[in-house]
Amino acid sequence: MDEQQYKKFYVDWWNVRNSTIYGIVAVALFAGLIGGGIWYGSKNNWFQAAVDGEIPKDAAKIVSFEGEVRITRAATRETILVTRETYVAAGDTVQTQADGRAVIQMIDGSVYSVRPNSTVVVRDTTSLFGGKNVRVRVDGGQLNVRTDEQGADVKNIVELGDSENQLGPKTDASFNADGTTGGEIRVSRGGIETTIAGETTSLTENTYATVNGGRLTAREKLMLPPRPVSPANSEQLVDGGGGVSVAFRWQDPEENPAASFYLQLSKAPGFLSDSILVDRNGLASRDFRLTGLAPGTYYWRLKATGRSGQVTNWSDAWKFIVVRGVASTDIDASEWKVESLGGTVYVVSGRTQPGRVIRATGRDTFAAADGTFKLQVSSPSTEIAVEVGDGRGNRAVFIVSLRSGTLLRRL
Repeated sequence: MDEQQYKKFYVDWWNVRNSTIYGIVAVALFAGLIGGGIWYGSKNNWFQAAVDGEIPKDAAKIVSFEGEVRITRAATRETILVTRETYVAAGDTVQTQADGRAVIQMIDGSVYSVRPNSTVVVRDTTSLFGGKNVRVRVDGGQLNVRTDEQGADVKNIVELGDSENQLGPKTDASFNADGTTGGEIRVSRGGIETTIAGETTSLTENTYATVNGGRLTAREKLMLPPRPVSPANSEQLVDGGGGVSVAFRWQDPEENPAASFYLQLSKAPGFLSDSILVDRNGLASRDFRLTGLAPGTYYWRLKATGRSGQVTNWSDAWKFIVVRGVASTDIDASEWKVESLGGTVYVVSGRTQPGRVIRATGRDTFAAADGTFKLQVSSPSTEIAVEVGDGRGNRAVFIVSLRSGTLLRRL
C-alpha cells in the first residue's frame, strides 16, 4: 500500500522584487553590448596600432624589406626606419644600407626592388581620370623594376642621370647609378623608351646601355652573369681536420665569353663587408682554389666583365656547408641505394637506427621506426657525403657513390 502512495515534492518560492529582476536584465544586456562591441572592433581592426600617420592617396606599398631601410619624408624632412606599416608617398626618399633591401609596389602594379646601398627618390605617384603616373629617380646604387600589363594611360618612368626611361608593359629592367651624371641600363624583358636631350631611343629585350655626359654612350647585347658550377648549391663538404680545400669553378655567360671575372665568398648571404672572406676581381681563369676553410656555412657569387667593358649583374648566390668529420662507432648505416630521377637529382636510401637524423646537400630527414630512410638530393658530383647523427651530437659521415649506390668510405 505504501508503495502505491505518491511521492511528495516541495518547492520553495522566493519573493523577488521587480527592481532586482530589472537590474539583472540590465547588467546582462550591458555585458552583451560590451562583448559585441569588442568582437566587432576586433573584426574591423579598431584595436590595431596606428600606422605611420594617415596614408596619403596613391601612396606606394612596401611589400617586403630586410636589413636597415630608411625613408625621408618630403613633407617633414624626417628620416624614419621602415616598419611593416610604412608607406612611400610622392617626394619621399628611400635609402637602403649595406644590409638593407626593399620591395615596393607602385600604384600601377609595377614592382620596384631597391638593392643594398641604394638611394631612390619617388618623384611622382598619382592617379588622375583613370591614368596612373609613376616617376622615380635613382641617385645611387641599383634599382630593379618589373611591370605587368598596363594601359595606354599609364606612365612609368625611371630617371637615371640625364635620361628619362619609360618602361613598357611586361618589362624587366635594372638601373645602376654612377654618380649623378649617368649609369647603366639593362633590359632583360620587354622594352624601354630612353629620352636624353629630347632624343628618344628604343631599348629592346636583352639590351645593355650606358648613360654618360648627357648621351647614350654604349648600346649592345646584354651579358648574363657567369654560371656557377661547383661547389654545388647547398653542397656539404666534410672537414677531416685542418680545414677543407674548395675548388670554385664556373662557366662564361651564355653565348658571350668574358674577359675577366669577379668572385666573392662570404659568411653571410648579404655579403656585408665584414663578412667577405674572398674579394677577387680581374680573374682571367674560370676556377679558383681556396684551402683551410673551417666548418660553417659559406655563400659565393660571381660577375663578369665583357670584352667591350660591359659588367654583368651578380649571379644568384650559392651556398655550401663545411661539416666536421667526427667518426662515431655508435652510429652506423647500411643497405645504401641510389635512384636517379634524371639530371642531377637522386634519391638516396638506406637503413640506420630509428630516429637518427640524415643530412646531405643542405636537406635532412629522419629514420623511420624500422630504421629506413629516403632523402632526395641534387648534386652534379659523382659522390655525396651523407651525415647520420643523433640528438646528443654524435654523428658519422658516409661517402656514397651516386653512380653505383655503394659506400665508398666512412669518415
